[in-house]
Amino acid sequence: MITMSVPQSNSNEMVEQCENCAAKTPHSVSVELVTESNKKENAAFSREPYRLTECTQCGAETRQRMNNA
Repeated sequence: MITMSVPQSNSNEMVEQCENCAAKTPHSVSVELVTESNKKENAAFSREPYRLTECTQCGAETRQRMNNA
């Protein structure tokens, strides 16, 4: 199930469904580049963006790969 996030006054905080809280709660949201290759020579070419969220109520974290090419 895909749901839309609702922006809050804090620029990196969104209201999203939290599985642990079983409710829509504020989440801290960020994007991180993750190196997926273990080979040193390929590391510069294997970075992928991941969306990281943390529920500000219970602290539950999620990590989702944004490119599935």
